Amino acid sequence: MQQSKISAFFKPSTPSSSLDRSDCDGDRTRKDGGDAGAKAPVLITSGTSRIIDKKRSYAQYHLELGQSDFLLRSCSVCGMMYAPGDESDEKLHRDFHKKYYEGIRFKGWRDERVVSTPSGDNCRILLVLDGDSPSHKRKVKEVLTIVEKELGFSDGQLLNKLCKVYLFISSHRVVGCLVAEPIRTAHRVVESCTSREHTDYTESSSDKSCQNLERKCPTLQFGGFNFKRDVIRSESSDSKNRTSIDECETGAVLCEEEPVPALCGFRAIWVVPSQRRKRIAFRLLDAARQTFLPDTVLEHSQCAFSPPTSSGRALASRYSSCNTYLIYREDDV
Repeated sequence: MQQSKISAFFKPSTPSSSLDRSDCDGDRTRKDGGDAGAKAPVLITSGTSRIIDKKRSYAQYHLELGQSDFLLRSCSVCGMMYAPGDESDEKLHRDFHKKYYEGIRFKGWRDERVVSTPSGDNCRILLVLDGDSPSHKRKVKEVLTIVEKELGFSDGQLLNKLCKVYLFISSHRVVGCLVAEPIRTAHRVVESCTSREHTDYTESSSDKSCQNLERKCPTLQFGGFNFKRDVIRSESSDSKNRTSIDECETGAVLCEEEPVPALCGFRAIWVVPSQRRKRIAFRLLDAARQTFLPDTVLEHSQCAFSPPTSSGRALASRYSSCNTYLIYREDDV
């Protein structure tokens, strides 16, 4: 038996000849004497008569099957939360993702304050002050919105009237930003977990403890069989050394109590992910040292960093060429 088409299930239950004459006459009257632009409704009979419009609106529905990101999804690159399937939300995510990863679009200003032009690159570093034009400050605010989000600052917390903002421009995009402020004192970081004696002691003590443990392992005898417990070292001494060093690098920062004089504080520094490890941060720091005070080039020992993250700590250590760089706090400003 041939299966009926699906359209057969949607036919009216009564023949068209038995439809209400008044409805048909009314429909004919609208067609003949009514507004030419009016749409004729369609009459569908399913037990009772009702009039619906031909034009219908459709909405996208989703099935909730226990997925963790049913309502919102977090981007693994830019960290933005957005609703998959929502066209407007996905467009906002695409725009923010491109700004975060590649940099913020920058067409240029008529009165730019160029403080450095790195040799060999079609780049420039601009300085923006609190008294500059509103267009300059709007661009700085757009950049700092992304910087504050990644570095964990509250909205508007990063910038004050004494701050100087350095923008690294490359290929018509802002790919780096440095916020510097004047300070009076800073504190020297205490060098720790860097001596070879500590790692050697850790290695030798771990070997000895393992040897003692092996000697203490009992031998079990069951009938004619002897069972000896084996000690398996899950990590080698090299991996233990690396772990101990990593823990020291990502732990708390210890500083000396006695403050030392300092003039420039690096409040925040940020480079877009697509341009990192290209010495952009170093160039921003050099530009700040050379132009923060008029006609004065600051030494490394006269500059300090705000309490850094693990990545910021590595940058400060490499830039200062030592582990005893300076850190300043709010009361040092």
